[in-house]
Amino acid sequence: MNYQHISVLTQAVLDNLQIKDGGHYLDCTCGGGGHSLAILQGGKDIWLTAIDQDQEALTATKNRLVNYQERVHLWHGNFSEFRPIEGQLFDGIIADLGVSSHQIDRPERGFSFRHSAPLDMRMNARQSLTCAHIINRWSEVDLANLIYEYGEERYSRRIARQIVQSRPLSTTTELAELIWQAVPSSYRHGAIHPATRTFQALRIAVNGELEHLRKWLERAPNWLKSQGRIAIISFHSLEDRIIKYELRQDNRLRVITKKPIVPDISEITANPRSRSAKLRVAERITVHSG
Repeated sequence: MNYQHISVLTQAVLDNLQIKDGGHYLDCTCGGGGHSLAILQGGKDIWLTAIDQDQEALTATKNRLVNYQERVHLWHGNFSEFRPIEGQLFDGIIADLGVSSHQIDRPERGFSFRHSAPLDMRMNARQSLTCAHIINRWSEVDLANLIYEYGEERYSRRIARQIVQSRPLSTTTELAELIWQAVPSSYRHGAIHPATRTFQALRIAVNGELEHLRKWLERAPNWLKSQGRIAIISFHSLEDRIIKYELRQDNRLRVITKKPIVPDISEITANPRSRSAKLRVAERITVHSG
C-alpha cells in the first residue's frame, strides 16, 4: 500500500516538544508516520506510542517505522479512547487533527467530491454511522443546523432543503452537484467550491471529531510528565477555538504559544494543503498522583 501524506509543521513540532534522548512520546494521530519518524530520529533511544483510528494509516506507520519496531507500540482506535498503561507518562504528545492526503485522495473513502464515490467519510471503517445515513435520514432542520455549525456555511438552510427534496442520494458527486445548484450563482465562483464547507461539516459529524477532541483535551494532560509538552495541529477554526480555550483554561498546563505557529511560505508552496494549519503548544506544570 502506497500511503501518501505529507506531515505539516514537523520542525516546529520537534522544536516545541523539546525531544530528549531516552524519552517516550505519544503520537495520537500518526497518519502515515511522518511526525512519528521525525520524533524517533530526533534523539537517541526514543520510545514511541502511535495511535490512529484508520487501520490503513496504522499499517503505513508500522511499515515506515520498521527500523524502530522494538521501541514502537501501535494502538488502533480513536485517541479519545486511549488509556496508557498504569503509571505510564509521556515526555511529549502530538496530535495532528487534519484529514490525511491519503484519505482525501482515495475516492472510495468518500471524503472528496473530485471523484464519484459512496457517501462514506468514516475514518474508522468499523463504525456504523456514515455520511449516507446523515444525508438520507436526518431531518431538514438537523441538516441545516449541522451544516451551519460545523461548516460555517451561510446557505445551510437552502442546501438542507435541496438535500431533503432530492434524496435518496448515494454519491459524493451527486451531493456536490446538488449543493452547486442550491446556492446562488454569485456564490459558485469563489475561492473554494460551494460544497467544501458542507463536506467538512458532514465529515466532522460522521466522525464525532469535536466531541472526541474535547474528551481527549480533558484527559491528555494527565498523561504528561512534569514539563512534558503537548503539541496540537488543527486545520479549521472550530478546532482551533476549542484548543485555544481548553489549553488556556486548564490549570494543569502553561501555554507556550500565545499565538499559533503557522507554516511559512516555503512549506505552503511545497504542500498547499498545509496553508490552514495552526500549531498550539502547552506544557505540564505539575503531576498529581491518581
